[in-house]
Amino acid sequence: MAKFLAELLGCTLPDKGTPPLFEVRIHPENAQDDPLAPRSLLRARFLPTPVPSYYSKLRPMCGPRGDNMPQTPPFTGGYNKNLYQTKEEGYSGLYYHDNNLASGSLEALIHHLVPTVDYYPDRTYIFTFLLSSRLFIRPHELMSKVCHLCVEQQRLGDLQADKMRVRKIAPKILQLLTEWTETFPYDFRDERMMRSLKELTHRLASGDEVYRKAVGQMSQGLIRRLTVLSQYEEALVKINATAAERLAALKAKPQASIQRDVLSICNDPFTVAQQLTHIELERLSYIGPEEFVQAFVQKDPLDNDKSCFSDHKKASNLEAYVEWFNRLSYLVATEICMPVKKKQRARVMEFFIDVARECFNIGNFNSLMAIISGMNMSPVSRLKKTWNKVKTAKFDILEHQMDPSSNFYNYRTALRGATQRSLTANSSREKIVIPFFSLLIKDIYFLNEGCANRLQSGHVNFEKFWELAKQVSEFMAWKKVECPFEKDRKILQYLLTAPVFTEDALYLASYESEGPENNMEKDRWKSLRSTLLSRV
Repeated sequence: MAKFLAELLGCTLPDKGTPPLFEVRIHPENAQDDPLAPRSLLRARFLPTPVPSYYSKLRPMCGPRGDNMPQTPPFTGGYNKNLYQTKEEGYSGLYYHDNNLASGSLEALIHHLVPTVDYYPDRTYIFTFLLSSRLFIRPHELMSKVCHLCVEQQRLGDLQADKMRVRKIAPKILQLLTEWTETFPYDFRDERMMRSLKELTHRLASGDEVYRKAVGQMSQGLIRRLTVLSQYEEALVKINATAAERLAALKAKPQASIQRDVLSICNDPFTVAQQLTHIELERLSYIGPEEFVQAFVQKDPLDNDKSCFSDHKKASNLEAYVEWFNRLSYLVATEICMPVKKKQRARVMEFFIDVARECFNIGNFNSLMAIISGMNMSPVSRLKKTWNKVKTAKFDILEHQMDPSSNFYNYRTALRGATQRSLTANSSREKIVIPFFSLLIKDIYFLNEGCANRLQSGHVNFEKFWELAKQVSEFMAWKKVECPFEKDRKILQYLLTAPVFTEDALYLASYESEGPENNMEKDRWKSLRSTLLSRV
């Protein structure tokens, strides 16, 4: 995981000649002092602004301001008033600033999560706390505390003691559990979570037939979501295995194997862009919000135990999505370097430029960036004779849109435009927003690193977590969009499983297409030929 993060956090838009994989940057602040530093390192530095200024305008209030956060419809009408207790009557240990919950002890924040007869927490608070609490306490430990508070404080241990009270509190507890299971279902891959959930819901269901039915529906929904996730993970394993088999077959018999190219599968850029969008939206949809937090989780200085996620990791969909970005970049480079004839290589280049433009128009910025990254790899960028045959005006415009200068100002402007279009969309196609994912993660990383989790008093810095939740909740809206385009199984299969060359194989193919230009390239060409071709 540490290696993955080190690679991920060095991701930039490569200049021509830079591989698309994420580079490890240990001391970027010293890059300008190093004459040997790559040019991409100098011009593609991110601005580690802890909290972008425009997020301060979006901070959720302590009142019912949860419209933009993930929400679950109320279990019943009437009780869900999203009431926040005031500063005077609130739990001891919660502190407010300008009517915003600013900080609090962990125990007070947990109490603030649990409903009472006349109180239900704001849904914005539920999402924010469930998202960020895992930095301080494991989900199964939090669930255990919630169950304890519900049973002991709300006197659910004796259902005969006050049936009227149980009838008032049970729907609220069910609502909280429903929001937890629907928004963070991967937490419940932990058997300890399931045991606590079953124990509490059993107490609730034993009191009334209505609650038994509600508990059953909630449980079935949770099982369905976990089953779908397992099926998706199994499908990814099969896809990766098929891709590995095809690559092995190509290596075993390179002359006998007729490697198909993308143009033989589909020569319509718009259709390929649509299928790329299918893949992007499907993989986005399985990323849980908690994966952003667990990717950067560190040991809580007040916790003598190990990191909150060192014992269990419920999903790896975030990493799988980054791996897809890398695969697409290498697929583009492979498709360009593979043809022997210069005219065919130029045709493939122009095709992917058109695909990238269609991705931009759709709002698929991640595939757009992956294509640009692949076309900027050194084995591709050195093909000068081929590039001379290509009309690059459209490509130059796309590179300008994704220019990393000024902290990706052009891209961020385009992203805001796509987001606004999504909010006012009249069609499902206009709702699509697929961000340049590595930059999204980097923004969240700098937010996490730029602000302390705890204040000097030891209280949880909840102002930070309002901002974190705001960024993640925007992503949650994007990932829920269903792809409106018709699936083409043949194209999808090719994009997901076609063999892709390693960097060494790409260099060898590039040198075979356009010979080495200097002694260093000649030496590398000879070395690659003796190494790679001897394996055949």
